[in-house]
Amino acid sequence: MQRLKLRDVHVLMAVDECRSMGKAAVQLAVSQPAISKAIAGMERTLGVPFLDRDPQGVEPTIYGRALLKWANVFFDDLRQGVREIEFLAEPTAGEVRIGTIEAMAAGLVPAVIYQLSRQFPRLCFNVTQAQTVALQYRDLRERTVDLVLGRIASPVAHEDLNVEILFEDPLLVVAGIESKWVSRRRIEPVELIGEAWCLPANDGFVRSHLAAAFRARGLDIPKYMVGSNSLQLNNAMLATGHFLAVSSSSTLRLSGKRLGMKALSVDLPIATGFVGIATLKNRTLSPPAELFIKTAREVGKVLAKKK
Repeated sequence: MQRLKLRDVHVLMAVDECRSMGKAAVQLAVSQPAISKAIAGMERTLGVPFLDRDPQGVEPTIYGRALLKWANVFFDDLRQGVREIEFLAEPTAGEVRIGTIEAMAAGLVPAVIYQLSRQFPRLCFNVTQAQTVALQYRDLRERTVDLVLGRIASPVAHEDLNVEILFEDPLLVVAGIESKWVSRRRIEPVELIGEAWCLPANDGFVRSHLAAAFRARGLDIPKYMVGSNSLQLNNAMLATGHFLAVSSSSTLRLSGKRLGMKALSVDLPIATGFVGIATLKNRTLSPPAELFIKTAREVGKVLAKKK
């Protein structure tokens, strides 16, 4: 352990990221022989090969992957320590990395950021948007985000995560403000079967819950005309007045007017979903991340009361 240098481990991480010693050398601004020497030194120290080399590049061996796994944890904790020192030295500055999905990025996440940024104007917020609910947790496990704020699958079956439910967030059938359905005071689900729908292409959560709601009324799920995970495309389709979609209640309350959509008065109770915060167990959060979680709880309480 005394002969294993932190700098050499960092070199191995760069080679793994670039899949090339030459590219890693450019990234670290050192010579390629220096890269080779650092890797070879570690291999001699521990007595195992860390890389498989071929004309196409390099690939970590099983030993390399094992070291990289713990190196990522170590460097992440080290970064967290540096951030905490920076925050203690200057409490109004720092960075928090948030993982979420686009629907939450359109409503809840900016509401939390706005409230916190007013108190700490020098805080920096980096938001990573996952395509699906499940992919949020991949970013968290890879430690590219500090926390996830978004829709939480229930029951939670992730033993490596701490999950805190903030509030219930039902899904609602929505239309653009120009839609003929907006002015209707009561709509029967069967009337919407033949309409044009815009639904997530591969989000099992939304489509499965919508299907269950229609089947509970003895109906088949409508065939969607546009399948996409893009909220921008979804909103553009709704703006035509021709399409229907599904939105979370929190997004509608926080951003419905800005997005130009309204909930329809249709007797179609879709199963309630939940919004919460997920963090990795046994991972120390930075003070800015703790502040973000505290503010998210406050915003969540307000939304829960307005239910």
